[in-house]
Amino acid sequence: MSEKKGRILVVDDNEDILFALKLFLKPHTESITTVNNPDQIPEYLKKEDFDVIMLDMNFSQDASSGQEGFDWLKRILTIDPQAVIVFITAYGDAEKAVKAIKAGATDFVLKPWQNEKLLATLSSAVSLRRTKLEAGHLKSRQQELCEIIDRPFHDFIGDSPEMKEVFSTISKVAKTDANVLILGENGTGKELVARALCRNSSRKDEVCISVDLGSITETLFESELFGYVKGAFTDAKGDKPGRFEVASNGTLFLDEIGNLSLPLQVKLLTAIERREITRVGATKPTPIDVRLICATNNNIHQMVEEGKFRQDLLYRINTVEIHLPPLRERTGDIGILADHFLKIYSKKYKKNISRLSPIALKKLNLYSWPGNVRELQHALERAVIMCDSNILEPDDFHLSSSRGKQNDVELDNYNLDEIEKKIIIKVLKQNQGNITQAAKELGLTRTSLYRRMEKYDL
Repeated sequence: MSEKKGRILVVDDNEDILFALKLFLKPHTESITTVNNPDQIPEYLKKEDFDVIMLDMNFSQDASSGQEGFDWLKRILTIDPQAVIVFITAYGDAEKAVKAIKAGATDFVLKPWQNEKLLATLSSAVSLRRTKLEAGHLKSRQQELCEIIDRPFHDFIGDSPEMKEVFSTISKVAKTDANVLILGENGTGKELVARALCRNSSRKDEVCISVDLGSITETLFESELFGYVKGAFTDAKGDKPGRFEVASNGTLFLDEIGNLSLPLQVKLLTAIERREITRVGATKPTPIDVRLICATNNNIHQMVEEGKFRQDLLYRINTVEIHLPPLRERTGDIGILADHFLKIYSKKYKKNISRLSPIALKKLNLYSWPGNVRELQHALERAVIMCDSNILEPDDFHLSSSRGKQNDVELDNYNLDEIEKKIIIKVLKQNQGNITQAAKELGLTRTSLYRRMEKYDL
């Protein structure tokens, strides 16, 4: 123990032993505490964490059997199951040493001790204690992560019929190898759906590789997705596998696939159809086996009609489509989401904020949320940071009034159903009853608009 290492507690009823150990160990340890009465052990263990407890085996009540020492060993391990205990005794023998180790002690030191041997024993004991604590911490974190992962759709917050439909679709398709296309506006949680599919798939023990196609330039597309061999271009100093190879036997998540140009769509389609890729500069293809999940915030079906996206590629990637509704189509979830983010950020910023006021929640419900859940999350974070009370009020939320274009609708009450009904009537009139145009202006699908018209008997 060349450097000062460990916090040591020494328990012995012999004051001379305590003095000698303290004098000898003080230069070698972070701290050393001595106790002459074992009844004080629980009190000291409550006050401080010790790396090693040096425990006398024989006290005044029983000077030779060692039973008192064994009794205290048991009590200490009850208080701290990860305690590291080294017995010290003047009556040591092989039989007691074996019994002590079996009972939970780490080691055994005889009086009078050899200085070098004592230091080596304590150094090993301190290292063992820290290893135990690290292992316990890792086990605790692993259990927590497993509990989180085992909760279905733990990343999603929502009770609305629209979200329940999303959950149902994920449950049905996750365990299959079907290619999935996730559609939805920015901020609706497309990546969360991809994660849920990966976690619940038959390939969950394999890798799940995510690629943001919107950030990959045309010149880098092939080398990033298909890889390259040494010498393929100036900076190719060695072979490098692409994302398809790395994800083989697992899942490949291609985000923002709607941003791909037509020439790159052809290359991607070829790889998917042939189930093989050819590295840049290579002559032989490499077989690949990936489960493909794609996502886009573009209206990809409209892109097909306009000739901007290949129909054959769309057929390949959308065996199953999952449409994530924008937040304005599931306003019933706003309160649940707001409470969820409030708890997260109150804890993060050490604020004692208990809830949103009813009028603050009404303000959130009236807003159109063009940035969807992500915008709501940021709004809650800012509100928590700026709030000086224990309740969030409307003034704590700074929302862009230009985005909620309801100013020209005359409101005589704050009933949400009445407000929505008035807006739908107004937009239908403006579009002369054209459902497609009205739905587009309202930011709804035709199905959602029909559902609302039925609800309000329009």
